[in-house]
Amino acid sequence: MDKKYESLFTPWKIGNVEIKNRIVMCPMGGTSLFGWMEHTGNHFDKEAAKFFLEKAKNNVGLIIPGIAPIKSTFMNQWLYQNKKMFRELKEFMDEIHKTGAKLFVQITAGMGRSWAIPTPLVMLHNMPIVRDLIKPIINIPYQSASPSPLPSRWSDKVQCRAITKKEIEEIVDAFAKTAKMCRDAGVDGVEVHAVHEGYLLDQFTLKYTNKREDEYGGSFENRYRFATDIVKAIKASCGEDFPVSLRYSVRSYVKDFCEGALPGEDFCEIGRDMEESEKAAKYLEAAGYDMLNADNGTYDSWYWAHPPMYMPENCNLEDVSHIKKCVNIPVVCAGRMDPEVGAKAVEDGLIDAVGVARQFLADSEWVTKLIEERLEDIRPCILCHNACFNMAHYNGVANAQSIYDASHIARCALDPTVMQSDKYKIVPAKKKKKVAVIGGGIGGMEAAIVLAKRGHSVTLYEKSDKLGGVFIAAAAPSFKEKDKALIAWYCREIAKYPSIEVRMNTEVSDVKSLGADAVIVATGAKARSIPVKGSERAVEAIDYLLGNADVGERVVIIGGGLTGCEIAYDLSLKGKKPSIVEMKGDLIVSDKICLANTSYLRDYFKHNETPVYLNSSASEIGEGFVTVKDKDGKETRLECDSVIISAGYIPAPVASRGVKVIGDAKSVGSLRTVIWQAWDAAMKI
Repeated sequence: MDKKYESLFTPWKIGNVEIKNRIVMCPMGGTSLFGWMEHTGNHFDKEAAKFFLEKAKNNVGLIIPGIAPIKSTFMNQWLYQNKKMFRELKEFMDEIHKTGAKLFVQITAGMGRSWAIPTPLVMLHNMPIVRDLIKPIINIPYQSASPSPLPSRWSDKVQCRAITKKEIEEIVDAFAKTAKMCRDAGVDGVEVHAVHEGYLLDQFTLKYTNKREDEYGGSFENRYRFATDIVKAIKASCGEDFPVSLRYSVRSYVKDFCEGALPGEDFCEIGRDMEESEKAAKYLEAAGYDMLNADNGTYDSWYWAHPPMYMPENCNLEDVSHIKKCVNIPVVCAGRMDPEVGAKAVEDGLIDAVGVARQFLADSEWVTKLIEERLEDIRPCILCHNACFNMAHYNGVANAQSIYDASHIARCALDPTVMQSDKYKIVPAKKKKKVAVIGGGIGGMEAAIVLAKRGHSVTLYEKSDKLGGVFIAAAAPSFKEKDKALIAWYCREIAKYPSIEVRMNTEVSDVKSLGADAVIVATGAKARSIPVKGSERAVEAIDYLLGNADVGERVVIIGGGLTGCEIAYDLSLKGKKPSIVEMKGDLIVSDKICLANTSYLRDYFKHNETPVYLNSSASEIGEGFVTVKDKDGKETRLECDSVIISAGYIPAPVASRGVKVIGDAKSVGSLRTVIWQAWDAAMKI
C-alpha cells in the first residue's frame, strides 16, 4: 500500500466498538436491510445483504446501510413488529463479523416536507376521499408530516401537515424498541437519521421550518428536543455502551425555500449556521450521541449532501473538520471525499474517518484495489445520480421519477449488477461466438467487455481514431474530470482482454460483410437540426465541446437541456456571458436527472444572473443577434457574438435488421441507458 493512505487503515473506536479502518460506507437510500419501497412493507432484504457482505469482504471498516423508515412507507408497519426480520438479521451479522467489518443500522424518523412525493400521488393527496381510502397502503399525510404546516420541497400543490405530539412520542418509543432489537441481533450500533439534509428531525431543529409553539418548537433546546429524546430513549433501552451515531449536517446553506447557497457565496443563512452548529454539536454529544456522521446541506441545497460533478471535491471537509474541534466524539466527513485528501485529514486529526457512498456502487472492490496499489483499476463514480438517486423535479412536476425507479434506487448507471445480481450477472456462454460490435463509445466498449467475460471473441469497430464516442465531448468541460477518467478506465479495461480486437478508423456500412455470428450496433446518435432561419450561422454543441469551433464573449445557447446548461456553465466558468433559450417551462426537464444535479445549475444561473428565456424559441439567427419568441408570441432580440445549438439528438444506427441495437442508436438516453442495454444485449448472445 502507498504510504500516503496508511492513516486510513488504522483502528479507531466509536464508544467501546473498535473499527478496523477509517473507511465508512455511508448510507444510501435503497440499500436498507429492511427493504425500501416494496409494497410488502418491512422484510429482510436478501439482495441488500448480499450487497453489503460483498463490501465487507472488500475491506471496508464500517458499513451503514441506507435508511430504514421507523414506520414502513407502504403498509404502515413499525420496524420492531417484524420479529422474523430481526432473526434473519442476526444470521447476517454473524457473516459480517467474520470479515472483520462492523455494521450500524440507520433508522429514520421520516422525511417531512422533503419526502419526494411522486407526481401521481400529488393528485391522490389532493383528493380527500381517495387519500383516506388508500391510507392502509400508503398514508401520504403521515409520510410528509412536518414540524409545522410547510410547503413540500417537491410540489407546490402539496401542503405538509404538522406532526402531532402523540406521533412524536410513538416515533421516540419505536426508535428505542427497534434499536434494542438491532442490538440483540448483533448489530454493532445504530445511526439516527437525521439532524441532516433537511429530513424530519432536521426540520425540527431549523427555525425556518419549525414554527411550533409547544415543547418541540421555539427555543434552541426545544428545536433539538426530538433528536435528543430519541438518543436518550435508545440509551435507556440498550445501555450506555451501545453506540448511537447521528447523521448530521454542519451547515444548511439555505437562502430560502427551494433555494440553496453555492460554495463561496456570500448569503444570509436561514437554516443552521456555524455558530448554532458549534452549540448543537456539543448539545447532541451531551445528550448521548457517540459519533457525528457529517456533511452539509438540506433538500433546499441538496447539492451539498449529494454533490454532483459541479461541486468541488472534499466540499464539506472544511466545515466538518471545524465542528470536530467542538466535540470529543468521533466525526466522519462525507461528500466527494478524495482518499488521499481524506487520509491526510485523518493523519492531521481533522476528522476521524472518511465517509464514502456512491464509489462503492461504481466499484465494489475499490478499497481492496487501493490497498493493492491498483488505483488505475478502480472504476470512477462520475457523480451522475442516474440510477442511484435519480429523483427529478422541475416546474409543474413533483418527483418525476418513475415508480420503478422510486422502488429501485441505489442501483448504478455504470454497473447494472449493483442490487440486481439476479438479473445482471456474468454467465459463461454455452456456445462461443464471433461477435462484431460497431461503435467504440461507452456502450460498445461495455458490450465488448461483457461478451469477452462470457467467452465470446469480439471485434470492436470504431470509425474514428479514439474510443469513447460522444462521451468524449460530454467529458470535455473542466468539471468533467471523472468522465475523462471513466473513458481512460474503459480503454485500459478493453486492453486486458485478448479476445477483444479493436479496429480503429474503420467505418462499417455493411454488417453482413463482417462475417460475424452476431452483431451489436452502438453507433450512437447525431445532432438534431432545428428549422430556424440563419441556423447555418450557429455552432453545434458537440463542435463547441470538442474544441472544433471558437465562440465569442456573448453566447446564446439554444436548448436548455442538460447539455445546453452544462455548456452555459462551462462558458460562465471561462468568464464569458451565456444566455439560455429553452422551449419548455424549466431548465433540464427530464425524469432521469436528479434534483441534486439540476438544482445546482439552476441556483448557479440565478446567482450569476445568467439570462434564461423559458417557454421560448429562436425564430431567427442573424449576424450578431438571435430573435427569441415566447409562448405569447412576443419577440425579443438578443445581441450576441456566437450561437450554440443544443437541441438534442436523434438515433443514428448503422443497421437495424438482424442486429441488436443499443444506447442512443436505439433511443437517445443516458449513460445508464446505454450501459444497461449493453448488458441486456451481450447476455443474450
